[in-house]
Amino acid sequence: MAQEIERKFLVLGDDYKKVADKSTRIIQGYLSSDPGRTVRVRIKGSKGYITIKGIGSASGASRFEWEKEIPVGEVDELLKICEPGVIEKTRYEVKSGSHTFEVDEFYGENLGLVVAEVELSSEDEKFVKLEWLGEEVTGDAKYYNSMLKKTPYTKWS
Repeated sequence: MAQEIERKFLVLGDDYKKVADKSTRIIQGYLSSDPGRTVRVRIKGSKGYITIKGIGSASGASRFEWEKEIPVGEVDELLKICEPGVIEKTRYEVKSGSHTFEVDEFYGENLGLVVAEVELSSEDEKFVKLEWLGEEVTGDAKYYNSMLKKTPYTKWS
């Protein structure tokens, strides 16, 4: 079983697009958005995935994660029975030293939100903070994709 450790930041401007090595369209839904056992299905580019995530640590930076590739057709079928609200975004990958930031630009009801995540091997691992990274929102539940489908960014006051 795997442990996911990541830090999340708001993104300032769109300079990340100029330095991105790759971009991929993502559509995802949630079979369960319970924080203790979130179950997500996703189409990322031309591949399908099912992911289970457990409850996060006190800091929100680490949690259990299990993911398996499944056929896109199966994801299409599972999306039909997901909880209401689908997340649509483009993910940009930006290398920084030995790390890769995944920058998600959201669409639909989350239009205008752009966040960056960096995966780490420990919660206190050092990384280069790029100039376009803004406020850190690690552990702030309203930025979790499973929460963005319930209370979209465009509905925040």
